[in-house]
Amino acid sequence: MPSEVDVNALLRTLAAAKPAGCCLELGTGTGLASAWILDGLGPNGSLTTVDNEPKWLDVAQAYLGGDSRINIVCSDGDEFLRQVNAQATRYDLIFADTWSGKYRSLDLALDLLLPGGLYVIDDMLPQSNWPEGHGAKVQSLMNDLAQRSALQISSLAWSCGVVIAAKL
Repeated sequence: MPSEVDVNALLRTLAAAKPAGCCLELGTGTGLASAWILDGLGPNGSLTTVDNEPKWLDVAQAYLGGDSRINIVCSDGDEFLRQVNAQATRYDLIFADTWSGKYRSLDLALDLLLPGGLYVIDDMLPQSNWPEGHGAKVQSLMNDLAQRSALQISSLAWSCGVVIAAKL
């Protein structure tokens, strides 16, 4: 399910605020949000985008692979987060658009943020396609984020529901 146009436009703006930033997207899909993030990044910025579905990544590669700023990775998101946490790589912007880094491995994702870095998630307002019990997962995630003193959080009841957290 691709991110809504409003969310993509917000991602472009946030990327533009960090033009030479190092960005991470968890859940590439076909690369729609990736394209918007790249549009906001300056020529010295970079985006690593991760998905575990080769057929979707083939689409992203076909349309975005010629951009030297993007690194398209086929991997399980949780495994990717474990591996990159063992390295020194840190990010200015993380868009977690899948379960990894959002409902699973949240600590690993947040550990990757630089001070002043932004963590962005969407689909936080009730959706007609949510499976039974998903609302409780959303509420649990929101409670978890609210208790983290190292984050300044804005929860936006806008579009599909967006949360932006800045690491202090």
